[in-house]
Amino acid sequence: MKKVVTFGEILLRLSTERHLRFSQATNFNATYGGGEFNVAVSLANFGIDAEFVTRLPKNDIGDCALKEILKYKVAADHVQFGGDRLGIYFLETGAGTRGSKVIYDRENSAIANIEIDTIDWESVFGDAQWFHWSGVTPAISSNAAAVCLEAVKMAHKMGLTISSDLNYRSKLWKYGKEPKEVMPELLQYSHVILGDLDTAFFMTGKEKKEPDYQNTASLPTLYDDLFDSCPDLKFVATTLRYSVNASHQKIGGILYDGKTIYNAEIREVTPVVDRVGSGDAFMGGLIYSLLQDSQDKQQAINFAAAACCLKHTISGDFNLATLEEISQLAAGDSSGKVSR
Repeated sequence: MKKVVTFGEILLRLSTERHLRFSQATNFNATYGGGEFNVAVSLANFGIDAEFVTRLPKNDIGDCALKEILKYKVAADHVQFGGDRLGIYFLETGAGTRGSKVIYDRENSAIANIEIDTIDWESVFGDAQWFHWSGVTPAISSNAAAVCLEAVKMAHKMGLTISSDLNYRSKLWKYGKEPKEVMPELLQYSHVILGDLDTAFFMTGKEKKEPDYQNTASLPTLYDDLFDSCPDLKFVATTLRYSVNASHQKIGGILYDGKTIYNAEIREVTPVVDRVGSGDAFMGGLIYSLLQDSQDKQQAINFAAAACCLKHTISGDFNLATLEEISQLAAGDSSGKVSR
C-alpha cells in the first residue's frame, strides 16, 4: 500500500449552530480540522496509508486532538508534544447572500513554536512515497516555515513526490514575512501544486496576470510560469469556484501537465451544507488519483472536482464521501437518489 505523509496544524473548530451569527451564539459546536489533516483524513477514507505529523500540547485538549487523528485511521507515530495550547478557529457559517466568517486564535500555538531538528524526517519518510504540505503552515510562524522547509528538503532528498496547496490565508502571515519571501524556496521542490493562478503569482512575487479560465487556450502560457520556477513540477491544478451565494456554488477544476489542459465539468452544488475543507477534499481526491498506476489525467481532475462537490454536502472539515459516491458523481450521476 502506498503511504502519504502530511504536515501541519490540527485546530479546534468552534462553529455557531444553525447559521447563527457570532453575536447570537450561546454555544459552539466543537470539532477539529485543519488543511493538511483534512487531506490525510480523505486519503485514509479512500484506503490510502496516511500519516499526519504535527505538534500538540500535552494536555487534555491535545489528547482529544490525538484521539481525533486516530479516530479517522490516520497514523500519528511521529506527532510531537510540547507547547501550551492548541490553535483554534471560530466559524460563523453563512447562508444565502451572507458569507461565512472565520476568526483565528492560533498565536503561540504548539506548532507555532515548533523547532528545527526536533523531528526525524528521515524516519518519518522511511516508508512513504508522497509528502503533502500547504501554504497555511509557513504562514503560522517563522518556526513553522523553517520546519516545513526542513521536511520538504528531506522529502526531496529521499525521492518522495511532493505536493502543495497554496492556501493563502490573509489573516495569517503576521510574523513579518510576506509569502513571496518564503513560498518560492518551498515550492521549488514541488511536483504537484494546487492553486489558482492569481494566488500563485502573488505568493511567488511574480507579475500579476489576469487568467481567463473560460479561455483554456490562454492558460498554458500562464501555468508555464510556475513550471519555469519549479524544476520538478509535473502537475498544476486549479479548483474552479463560481460563487452564486454562500448556499449555492458552482464547482469545476483544471489540471495541467505542462502540455495539455484537462477540464472537469462545472457542477452546481446547492444547498451548501459546509464549504470549509472543500479545497482539501479536492486535494485529497487529486492525490488519490495521481497515486493510481494508470494516472489517467482526465479521470484525476474529474475525481478531484467531484470530491470537492460532495464535501460541500457534509458538515465539518472532513470529506467523508466514499470512493463509490465520488466515482459515481465523477461519472455523471448527480441524482442523489436514496440508496436502498
